[in-house]
Amino acid sequence: MIYYDTVSKVYYGVGSIMTMNERMLTGTMKINAKNHLEIGGVDTVDLVQKYGTPVYVYDIARVKEQADKFKKTFKQKNVKAQVAYASKAFSSLALYQILAKEDVSLDVVSGGELYTAIQAGFPSQRIHFHGNNKSESEIEAALDYQIGCFVVDNFYELEMLDRLSREREQMINVLIRVTPGVEAHTHEYISTGQVDSKFGFDLNSGQAQKALQSIAGMPYIELLGLHSHIGSQIFETEGFTMAIETLLKQAKQWQEDFGFELKVLNLGGGFGIRYIPEDEPLAIEEHTTAIIESVESSIKELQLSMPEIWIEPGRSLVGDAGVTLYQIGSQKKIPDVRQYLAVDGGMADNIRPALYDAKYTGILANRANDATEETYSIAGKACESGDMLIWDLPLPKAESKDILAIFSTGAYGYAMASNYNRIPRPPVVFVENGKDFLAIKRETYADMLRLDQSINAE
Repeated sequence: MIYYDTVSKVYYGVGSIMTMNERMLTGTMKINAKNHLEIGGVDTVDLVQKYGTPVYVYDIARVKEQADKFKKTFKQKNVKAQVAYASKAFSSLALYQILAKEDVSLDVVSGGELYTAIQAGFPSQRIHFHGNNKSESEIEAALDYQIGCFVVDNFYELEMLDRLSREREQMINVLIRVTPGVEAHTHEYISTGQVDSKFGFDLNSGQAQKALQSIAGMPYIELLGLHSHIGSQIFETEGFTMAIETLLKQAKQWQEDFGFELKVLNLGGGFGIRYIPEDEPLAIEEHTTAIIESVESSIKELQLSMPEIWIEPGRSLVGDAGVTLYQIGSQKKIPDVRQYLAVDGGMADNIRPALYDAKYTGILANRANDATEETYSIAGKACESGDMLIWDLPLPKAESKDILAIFSTGAYGYAMASNYNRIPRPPVVFVENGKDFLAIKRETYADMLRLDQSINAE
């Protein structure tokens, strides 16, 4: 348990005393000699001068570090595995190209993510296609690209894959996505492993078994194994252990009844990160070790062959590698009630506080270690009273044009960004080894009008 001392303004935890700033700094982030937040060896004040605000900044060394931690545990324990980045968290050409070099696989959930991967030159055999309502055109594009695997979500998709594979005489690898009846302890809107879910075949009702039997009569479909995803922002291992036990017991039963061979066990993602100082996510190594040991224990007990283990980290690769920089504008003080600070972004570039009541924290990037004097609530610029990024954030006395850095915005920030109020989406900048790279340009007003049609057009 972490406790914050409001007098000393430090966090007390197990064996540690640190300020909020120190607790939130990850990867290459630090406070430099100028009292500025620095990421990847690049001063964030310099980044703002070069790219403007708002701007998403990614610590690429941190992304690589996280990917390596996932792979390392499997390698050390000599377990065959694939670490597939769940790219719904954030996708771009440059990121896909970086991950391809890091020997990470890719989980895509739409034709757009697939197209981006194709344009990035991502190795097709390392692409897994998810989604609960894949269109025929999306499936055909994936077949043209000869991707490594489809994660089949329902009978509609299965019948389409069967028909298209027969027409093409093309072999397809699939996993059956199942809902094992295990629910992770997360927000109800982002939990997907329970029985009542739009995703996957239900185990308890016999849907998954019916899918398994159907595939036996599909000559061009190769069933590799099973997939499940029990939730998101998970801080414990018990949910994974329960899902593993359930899935492997079912695999044993199907082996005895139908000769089913479990070659791949995909346990999804959902590994939590730190959004606020009080968060206590498990180390990546703890998650992966628990998964490996649970699989090994169950297969030994059930006398099954060891499957290849696949996992799908998304936010745990990119989430805390991302920081969003804003410029502070107007202020409003309501005596004895609240002080508001408004920034030049908000729910258009980070919908999660409004959508999920997600919690974040931040600092003044240009005065990072100044003493806190006030408590502010950070308001966005959208015309919505619900456009609030952070409630009750301790900061130094803020002034207009100060730079506010909000931590852990690397997942589902740009990916869920919109043009609400016709606000252009911010640019994305990668930093590493003292250099910055513009990965996605800032959207312009003209970009937003590109698809509009005038009624006066000839």
